[in-house]
Amino acid sequence: MTAHSLQIPLPSPDVTAALAAEIGQHLTAGDCLLLEGAIGAGKTHFARSLIQSQMPVPEDVPSPTFTLIQTYDLPQAELWHADLYRLSSLDEIEELGLTSALETAICLIEWPDKLAELTPPSALHISLELDQDALEGRFATLRWTDPRWTSLMQQIAKS
Repeated sequence: MTAHSLQIPLPSPDVTAALAAEIGQHLTAGDCLLLEGAIGAGKTHFARSLIQSQMPVPEDVPSPTFTLIQTYDLPQAELWHADLYRLSSLDEIEELGLTSALETAICLIEWPDKLAELTPPSALHISLELDQDALEGRFATLRWTDPRWTSLMQQIAKS
């Protein structure tokens, strides 16, 4: 599979939320977004924005930092938001039921490096990093190999 990438400037939290909402409206069961970046890069803000944009009635979306997983019943599919930062083994990931969810739900995973060989090859990688030249700014680098993401990324690049 050919690797593709797209870098998007995110000058404000509102632009980040808009990108998350745009991607969110195209997700279906079995889709996985791997949210990468340093602490404070905006992974949870991106995930929270995506989840809230897909809820029929927006509600509070807590960070899964301490609960590890939060699940949501969305119109298009169940969504799992996972924060793997505190996990230390693949057994812990399997005990949480995440391996099954990767096949049956939409998954947003923070700290996806913990997945190791469980990383779905069809996942969309979203790397968030601070823009050193802007106070609130960030960059998102989206990477994918699965052709399923190409048309959506072309649409996003045009907007």
